[in-house]
Amino acid sequence: MILPRLTLRQWIGWTGFALVFLLTAAVAVWRGDILRAGLDPQIPFQTYEPPPAPDYASPAAWALRDVRTPNAGPAAVFFLHSTTFDGGSDWNGPIDDADAQAYLRRVVLPNYAGPFARAGSVSAPLYRQGSLYTRLTLRDDARDARAFAYGDALAAFETWLADHPTGPLVLAGVEQGGELIDRLVRERVVSDPALRARVAAVYLMDVIVAREPLSPSLPACATATTVGCVMAWSGVDEDNDGAARRRLRRALVWNGTGQLVDLDKRPALCVNPVSGAADGAAVPARRHHGAANATGLEWGVRPAFIDRAVATHCEDGILRHTELTTESFREVGNWADRRKARQYNLFYADLERDVERRLNVWMASQAG
Repeated sequence: MILPRLTLRQWIGWTGFALVFLLTAAVAVWRGDILRAGLDPQIPFQTYEPPPAPDYASPAAWALRDVRTPNAGPAAVFFLHSTTFDGGSDWNGPIDDADAQAYLRRVVLPNYAGPFARAGSVSAPLYRQGSLYTRLTLRDDARDARAFAYGDALAAFETWLADHPTGPLVLAGVEQGGELIDRLVRERVVSDPALRARVAAVYLMDVIVAREPLSPSLPACATATTVGCVMAWSGVDEDNDGAARRRLRRALVWNGTGQLVDLDKRPALCVNPVSGAADGAAVPARRHHGAANATGLEWGVRPAFIDRAVATHCEDGILRHTELTTESFREVGNWADRRKARQYNLFYADLERDVERRLNVWMASQAG
């Protein structure tokens, strides 16, 4: 076979085409690594100067402060939001970052604080959160930055608690916020019997926490009517075994000295948000009360639900569930947004019902 002779211009053209093809393929393969590297602060956390500390006496330090919807219940709800700050030059985000604030109010509060609006007054502090980069690496610097955020969470909690000296309490957090609530419960709540007795329930959404050593005085929710207990789950598609293994392999949990360490082989806590129980039983889709995409809704506006749609069960510390394939329940946004907490809530109505039920039980126990 005789190959055609190419001119110099043709050689240059074909060479350029090949280079463009190779560069395009490389970007496609390594795009995630490139974008992740762009969020690296490139400075050791030990020499990093964090943003100024929030003043929780100021309204500016709160996304929500004792906000009530009409006919809300008797609880005071303390909610810690998920990661909304992408990062770049900072390990921890300032509370007034415009993009982080916009994402918080547009996506996180409607979808994850919203289910607790009917339970009572809802408060959500702003805090110097660990950046998205700290969720994408297991480096010691990232662990330190995530642990640093606990100081703000504790300070906000103490300020909030002083304003709510009596009555039932609900603590809730999603992703990074759930991680911080977990430590708050283990270190601050269980050591105070009077405070512990006021906790109707704790909700740790979209986060892996260690089952042990949960305090026997604030255990996992055994049934749908248990009060003074912890609900926690991290969900993946029931057919995605790889995602479940990766989530457990990369999970970080608190040790007894306030450090984030590998979950390793310790069992993770999974309480099914549909059944409200930690029994591991499969829950069919017909018992599902409703998923919602509340993104963009104003506070207090209740979203439309898709019910009887998601089957669930806990397996090896992970909540396995069927997926919704409708357009409203697809991940949207840029690369960074798709690595944050989901932009919808598969268990919105289930959480509404769960917290209402536990509050009713708690109130009845006080009346007796």
